[in-house]
Amino acid sequence: MSVATAPRRERPGHTAGWMSKPSGQKLPYLLLLPSFALICIIELYPFATGVFYSLHKGTLLGTGPFVGWENYLHLFASADFYHSLYFSLVFALFNVVFSYLIGLGLALFLNLEFPGRGFCRVALLIPWIVPAIVSIVSWKWLIADRGGLANIILSLFGIGPIYFLSDSHWAMVAVIVIKIWRSFPFMMLSLLAALQVIDRTLYEAGKLDGASSWQLFWHITLPHLKNISIVQAILMIIWSINDFETPYLLTQGGPANATENLILLAYRYTFGRNDVGRGSAVALLTLVILMVLATIMMRQQRRTV
Repeated sequence: MSVATAPRRERPGHTAGWMSKPSGQKLPYLLLLPSFALICIIELYPFATGVFYSLHKGTLLGTGPFVGWENYLHLFASADFYHSLYFSLVFALFNVVFSYLIGLGLALFLNLEFPGRGFCRVALLIPWIVPAIVSIVSWKWLIADRGGLANIILSLFGIGPIYFLSDSHWAMVAVIVIKIWRSFPFMMLSLLAALQVIDRTLYEAGKLDGASSWQLFWHITLPHLKNISIVQAILMIIWSINDFETPYLLTQGGPANATENLILLAYRYTFGRNDVGRGSAVALLTLVILMVLATIMMRQQRRTV
């Protein structure tokens, strides 16, 4: 005697897998596939290739033999690596701090009502809008050791010449100052946008309570700028440490590697010494450093929200 069994019913919301999904549910995933494939091509593949090369003793002509962690161990024992790391961090620190302070001061100024404010906004964006090669080569002409406009003006006052590009100390100062000049418009524009969305009634209430201008700035303006400031700092640290064009076009990392950051060190290993393995190792260590710094600052931002 056979016993009839009821057909198995799926629980509400239960699916047996991709193939059991209705076509309407599959469509979003299918639409995401081209973007996912593009990300794999332009992001994941170069990253995996860099990891692969960093574990080999390769050149521009071939992969070379597998050497494991040898390239990384060489960097950790290299004075060049630590000097490049030091300059990269100093370069990023000065750029973030001073471009932020300059950008904040100008944003507060441009947030006021005065004739010609629109023109000033556009004019102050020029350092950020002009292509890097144009602005940096122009600066190099201005501060050239011989015949530069800066030294010509200084000579009129009996000063100099100052070797801005061939003295190690002055070369570091020049690279940092020019990077700040190129970076402050981004800070200014972002902070100005944040200032314009602060509720004006907060300032009016503060004035009625007898708060001074400094108290209004400290207790109203700065707290409203905290989140955007952290985001700006993260972006500027990444852009500063990854900056290749500023030190390369000005000094090529010299004199005596005084202005060589991690990106220039990776470039020198890869194309100067034809050592792709160590160049890839420097690039990956730079990525790790940036990820650590960004993670620390993002956690700080979450704590303040």
